[in-house]
Amino acid sequence: MREKEAKIILANFLSTYKLNSKLFGDRPKVEIAESNDVRLFFVNDVPHIFEVGNSLYPTLLSGELLRKLPVVAVDLGAIPHLCNGADVMAPGIRKIEGSFSKGSLVLVVDERYGKPIAVGLAEIRSDEASGMKKGKAVRNVHFVGDRIWQAVRGK
Repeated sequence: MREKEAKIILANFLSTYKLNSKLFGDRPKVEIAESNDVRLFFVNDVPHIFEVGNSLYPTLLSGELLRKLPVVAVDLGAIPHLCNGADVMAPGIRKIEGSFSKGSLVLVVDERYGKPIAVGLAEIRSDEASGMKKGKAVRNVHFVGDRIWQAVRGK
């Protein structure tokens, strides 16, 4: 990947998620893997970013970024469904850490251990979630076991 194109992609990613411009170092090495409609960006040999359409998202291996996202903890019964691509439904939410608005990126974790399960886009505001008895709360974008996960885990 050309250095100029890499700088643009990293700058867009960092500004989208309001991250420190030095997160990846002064001269990060960026490599790309493409498959159909997804591009996976390895920054300093770590698969940090993927692109679908014109949207950039962190992978579940983007440690520092994931720690900055609002968290939605789900009950253990929801996990198998999420790992098959299902969206997070409001009744499955057990706890919310941080606040978010509709369209915000959120990290979905299991309620017991806090392990990352998915990255998704909020369909509601965080203050609406506790009062909802039904309906979709988070659209699943990337989850443990999906093709991006398999690509980054080498399976």
